[in-house]
Amino acid sequence: MTQETGAWDWRRLEVSAAQPTWIRDSRTLAEYCLRWRQLPMVALDTEFMRVDTFYPRPGLIQLSDQFECYLIDPLSIEDFSAFVELLADNSVLKVVHAGSEDLELFLNSYGVLPEPLFDTQVAAAFAGWGFSMGLQRLVAHALDVQLGKGETTSDWLQRPLTPEQEHYAALDVAYLPAIALELQAQLKQLQRLDWVLEECSDQRLAVIDTDPDGLTYYQRFSQVWNISDVKRAGLRDLTAWRERAARARDVPRNRLLRNQHLLAIIERWPTTLQALGRVPEIRRKVVREDGEAILACLLNAEQSAAANPPAPIQRPLHYAWNKRIKALKAIGREVAENQGLAVEVLLRKRDIDALIQSRDEQGGYSLPPTLQGWRRALVGERLLARLNEFERES
Repeated sequence: MTQETGAWDWRRLEVSAAQPTWIRDSRTLAEYCLRWRQLPMVALDTEFMRVDTFYPRPGLIQLSDQFECYLIDPLSIEDFSAFVELLADNSVLKVVHAGSEDLELFLNSYGVLPEPLFDTQVAAAFAGWGFSMGLQRLVAHALDVQLGKGETTSDWLQRPLTPEQEHYAALDVAYLPAIALELQAQLKQLQRLDWVLEECSDQRLAVIDTDPDGLTYYQRFSQVWNISDVKRAGLRDLTAWRERAARARDVPRNRLLRNQHLLAIIERWPTTLQALGRVPEIRRKVVREDGEAILACLLNAEQSAAANPPAPIQRPLHYAWNKRIKALKAIGREVAENQGLAVEVLLRKRDIDALIQSRDEQGGYSLPPTLQGWRRALVGERLLARLNEFERES
């Protein structure tokens, strides 16, 4: 990636952020997207509201190119097809910071995931700058610039936005191109740029919803792993009903039923609306409007279990695993220290859990996807070897 004289200069973009260019109609957006698709990279961020909805509601999309900061108005633009083509253009690197929620918004609102992706938070961790760095800390570390948090809780659906909101939003993308270039240079020296690009690609895939009907959500409730097949089917069907209803109404899951409500219903197994209303803390409105649907999940649970047996809920690990897990974590710490990486980057608790849960009937283990790729040679094979030692010792 070549750097033109004056291009990607964060000082110039910082000045532009004080008076960002607004894009408020489809034609103007399409014209700019054609221009941006000729560039090697753009920086992106979003502002959204998600207090009372299941899906994030876009309030603003920020973008910076080599010279300017732009504010794209999703409330006034009807045709985002040109923007979708930009996000999908493999020749343009999309730079984000801590972009998982931005990716979710792009996918839910516009049906596209930015590709290729470079997340500066991920890259900073691999470069040894720090784990899970916020944008303020990142900018201070890289450029010695102090960012404020003044508009963090703003209403991004209001119009017009205040000058303070506009400036705050534009600054979120003003510094990212220069920081991305610096990180890429360091990562190349460390021979870790491919690791970061792989990690960012995995981050994209993690956003894809693989269970839109909520049919496997019930398996998260490990505290009731030993309930009967009928009750497990009832829990599965009840959580699936909640998932479908929350999405269809675009309300948070908790607005319908909290997780503790689900478990209380399964425990008490009410058969009437009156009994359902006695479940602790359940709202009367839910009983009144959705009580029949909730009871139907329980009424039909026996038939549902017979017709479609529910998969088991993963049993919590026996306490005897505590020492073994410590030994596996120690391997991760040792490798991370030798590599100059934060251990959280190399090995997470959920990776260890997934590895242990991969045990088959013959006592063999297999690496989960999160321990494949570059992690396999660094730490994955050692973890597998240690687990096999545990099997021989037991």
